[in-house]
Amino acid sequence: MAAAAARSKVVNVLGLLQSGASSCPCHSHAHSHFHPTASSFSNLLRYGRQYASGNESTDYAFEMAASNIRFGPGVTSEIGMDLNNIKAEKVAVYTDSTIAKLHPLKAVIESLDKNKVNYVVYDKVRVEPTDGSFKAAIDFARQHNPDAFVAVGGGSVMDTCKAASLYSAHPEADFLDFVNAPIGKGLPIRKQLKPLIAVPTTAGTGSETTGTAIFDYEPLHTKTGIAHRALKPYLGIVDPMNTRSMPSEVHASSGLDVLCHSLESYTALPFNERSPRPSNPILRPAYQGSNPISDVWSMHALRMVVKYLPRATKDPEDHEAQQQMLLASTFAGIGFGNAGVHLCHGLSYPISGLNKNYKHPGYNVDHALVPHGVSVALTSPSVFRYTASACPDRHMDAAVAFGADPASIKPSTAGDVLAEKLTAFLEELKVPNGLKGLGFDSSMIPDLVEGALPQHRVTKLAPTREPAAEQLAKIFENSMTNY
Repeated sequence: MAAAAARSKVVNVLGLLQSGASSCPCHSHAHSHFHPTASSFSNLLRYGRQYASGNESTDYAFEMAASNIRFGPGVTSEIGMDLNNIKAEKVAVYTDSTIAKLHPLKAVIESLDKNKVNYVVYDKVRVEPTDGSFKAAIDFARQHNPDAFVAVGGGSVMDTCKAASLYSAHPEADFLDFVNAPIGKGLPIRKQLKPLIAVPTTAGTGSETTGTAIFDYEPLHTKTGIAHRALKPYLGIVDPMNTRSMPSEVHASSGLDVLCHSLESYTALPFNERSPRPSNPILRPAYQGSNPISDVWSMHALRMVVKYLPRATKDPEDHEAQQQMLLASTFAGIGFGNAGVHLCHGLSYPISGLNKNYKHPGYNVDHALVPHGVSVALTSPSVFRYTASACPDRHMDAAVAFGADPASIKPSTAGDVLAEKLTAFLEELKVPNGLKGLGFDSSMIPDLVEGALPQHRVTKLAPTREPAAEQLAKIFENSMTNY
C-alpha cells in the first residue's frame, strides 16, 4: 500500500508538470520560494507568470547541471575501464600526500595498472588550497599535457584538479581571468575542457557534482573561487569504501559543509529574483538562486545530515551512516551546485584566510587550518537568525527537519528556533564554540568584514539580499560564541 501511495504521488506530480507545459516556463514567473511537497508542486506552474509585465532586469529561467554519478561500494575498480572507454592516452592523477598512502589512491592505481592506462601522479595538493598551490598544480598539468584528469581526495583535491584542467586548456590565460569577480575578471569559459573523473574521499564538499573550485587568495587573506558549468567533472565515482579512512573529526567537519550547503541553497534568493538577467545563456551563473529542482535535493540532504552525521562521527564502524553521509554530500552538491550558497560561505572565507594559528584536530597538515565545514558552520546560527525574516517558511521547514514541532513555530520565531537547533547540533558534534574557539576576538571583526565584502557571488544570494558592512559585523559579533 505504501509503495502504491508513493507511485500515486509521483504520477500526480508528473501530471502537474505536464499540464503546465503550455504555460511556457520561459515566460512565466514565480511569486516566491517553492516547497518540495507533492501538494505544492503546482507552484511550478506559477514560475514566471508575470514575466511579460514584470521586472525585466531579473532572470526568468534556471538551468540544471550536474555530473554523471556512479555510486556503489567498490566502484573505484572501474575507473581504468572508464578511461579506456574515452580513449585516454595520458592521465594526470591528482591527490594529496595523506590520501597518497591510503586505500582510495591504491584502488585507483590498481585499476589503472590493470587496464594498462598511462598515467602520472601529482600528490602535492594542499589541503585548503591557495592561489600558489593552484598554480603549482597548473604547472604540472601544462608540463605533462594529459588528455584526461583524475582527482582522488576531498574538495581540496577535486577543486585543484579542476583548476589544473581549466588552465592547461587555456595556456594563454592569466590566473585571475576566470576567478570570480570582483577579485578576478570572472570570464566565461568557452573552450572544451578535458574529461575529469572525481573520486571523493570525504563526505562533504559535493565537488564531484559541481563546477566550482575554491581557494585561498593569499594577497587578500580571503577565499574566492572559480565557478562555471564547464568545470563539472565528467564522472563522479562515489564509493563508500573511500571514506572509511576518515578520522572522526574529518567526518564531522566535512559533514558540516553538507549541512550548510543544504540550508543555504534551500534559503537562497529565488532564481527569478536574481539580477541581472544574462544577455546570453553562457553568462547565466552556476549559482542561480533557489529553484524547484535544487529544493528537492537540498531538503532531502538536510534531513540525511540531521539523521546520520552524529552517528557517522561517533562510531567509526557505523558504515551505514558513513554511506548515507556520502550520498547526502552528493545530493547537496547537486542542490547547491545549481542554486548556490550565501552568507555562511561568504563569511567563512575570511575566517579561513585570516586564521594564523588554529589547527583543527584530525588533519595531518603542516600549516594552520580551519576546515571549510567548520568555518561555514560557526556563523550558521547567527546567519539564519538574520535571514529568517525574508523567507520564514523556509526557515520553518529547516527547523522541522531538525525535529522542531511545526505547530509550535511561528513565522516571527522561525529564525530563533532554527538557530537553537543548529547550536545544539554543533555542540553535540563538539565543534569549537564560535569564532573565539578558533582564536578570534571582537577586535578582528573589521578585518573579517573586509574579507567578506568582496564575496559578491554568494552574499548577493542571501534571501535578504546583500548585507551591508554593519550587518555583517553584527553577524560576526554574534558568532563569537554559540553555546
